[in-house]
Amino acid sequence: MKRLEKITVKAQPNYVQAQSDPAHQKFVWSYEITIVNDSDVMVQLLNRYWKITDMSGKVEEVHGAGVVGLQPLIKPGKNFVYTSYCQLISPQGTMEGYYEMQNMEEEKFKVEIPKFILSAPMAILQSYRSKLH
Repeated sequence: MKRLEKITVKAQPNYVQAQSDPAHQKFVWSYEITIVNDSDVMVQLLNRYWKITDMSGKVEEVHGAGVVGLQPLIKPGKNFVYTSYCQLISPQGTMEGYYEMQNMEEEKFKVEIPKFILSAPMAILQSYRSKLH
């Protein structure tokens, strides 16, 4: 499966304090993903793969069809934006992965999702770390 360099992915994570419960090791983030199609062909997102790592080194892998229940078609020069959520048992972690996509000739390719950092606010991090010592 080849890679198509004219499709890029940008992530913007945000800590969701209202849904997090640090006392019970529940840390929640939303993340907005923007997929930019700078190619000259329409593409379709088929599947996703995520590697999610918390600050203890625990890795969770997520595979699935589409994103937020969709397998969107993205026209040349257009973006597709969606928001999803991630919950960890630690106040920091990372997410990275790839999307499996295809063009209209059904040629499949992967698009990398660059690693991004999930981090709770400093006060929560300091409180969490002080409990570890």
